[in-house]
Amino acid sequence: MATIPITTRGAERLKAELQRLKTVERHAVIQAIAEARAQGDLSENAEYEAAKDKQGFIEGRILELEGKLAAAQIIDPATLNADGRVVFGATVDLEDADSGTPVTYQIVGDDEADLKEGRISISSPIARAMIGKEAGDVAEVQAPGGLRCYDIVAVRYQ
Repeated sequence: MATIPITTRGAERLKAELQRLKTVERHAVIQAIAEARAQGDLSENAEYEAAKDKQGFIEGRILELEGKLAAAQIIDPATLNADGRVVFGATVDLEDADSGTPVTYQIVGDDEADLKEGRISISSPIARAMIGKEAGDVAEVQAPGGLRCYDIVAVRYQ
């Protein structure tokens, strides 16, 4: 199985979700199934069906998280030294070449991406355009609205 890059913060979030699902959610749904089962006829018991559906979702998510964590290649951005190049985990300060608008992104794994928090997926077009570049370079991104150019102002590993 191929390894999946993930930052230390992303791995901790997945581990915390897995722990919550195993210790809290799993036990709560087992209790809900037991309560619904105690109500009698299961063939027309909507609460029982809903609890069983939720149990299936929780168990599926647990398997998914365990698989992702098993295949994860955890990368700590603070320990990177890529000689100023943009690599996975790097935080990049950009400036839109057309409008001059500054923006900052951290390149993270697919599961960690959150544009509102400035984290973009390694597989996104803008991240792919920046990989390997250094401060002072221009990243050209083919966007749906046409070609967009970003000046790379700074690259940090934090």
